[in-house]
Amino acid sequence: MTATNQSFASATHAAPAASYQIDPAHSRASFAVRHMMVATVRGELGKLAGTVVLDQAHPERSRIEATIDASSVNTHNETRDNHLRSADFFDVAKFPQLTFRSTAIRVVGPESYAVTGDLTLHGVTRQVVLDVESSAVELKDPYGTTKRGATATTTINRKDFDLGWNQALEAGGVLVGDSVRVTIDLELNRQ
Repeated sequence: MTATNQSFASATHAAPAASYQIDPAHSRASFAVRHMMVATVRGELGKLAGTVVLDQAHPERSRIEATIDASSVNTHNETRDNHLRSADFFDVAKFPQLTFRSTAIRVVGPESYAVTGDLTLHGVTRQVVLDVESSAVELKDPYGTTKRGATATTTINRKDFDLGWNQALEAGGVLVGDSVRVTIDLELNRQ
C-alpha cells in the first residue's frame, strides 16, 4: 500500500461502505465540442440517476452505476437540440439512455480517483476513464438528508460511439469536432 493509500485509509477510520443515490435535482452532465473549428458549443444532459457505493476504507471496492436520459440534451437552441436527438446523433427513439458502470477505481490523491468503466452511448459500449474529485465532507441539508458531492471529467471521441455525422465546410474542415469534453457534477444523497 502506498503512503497516499495508507493516509487515506487511516483518515477514513475504516468506515463501512455507504450507499448514495444521485440527486437528479442537483446533478448534471455537461459537454463541450468545437463548432466549425472556431468556437465551442456547450450543452448539458440534466436527467441523471444512479447509485454510488463508497467504501472509504477500500476505495477500490467502491462501485458507480449511472444512467442519463439522452432526450434531456439542452444546448439552449431548440433546432440544434432536436438535431442532437435525431438519428444523426443520439437517436433517442432507439437509444434513450446513456449508461456508465465502473469496473475499476484507483486512488490518485486525497479524494481524487481514476474511475475506469463502461460507457454505453448510442448503443456502443467503450471503456472510459473518469478523473473524479470527491468531497470528503458530508453535510445534512435542512431536511435531514446527508449529502456529499463529486465532479468527474473525461474526453471522448464521438466517432468511437458511432456518432459520425458531420458536414464538410467550403473553406476546409468540418462543422462538428470529434473530441468531446465531458464534465459530470454530482450531488449524492446518503441512503
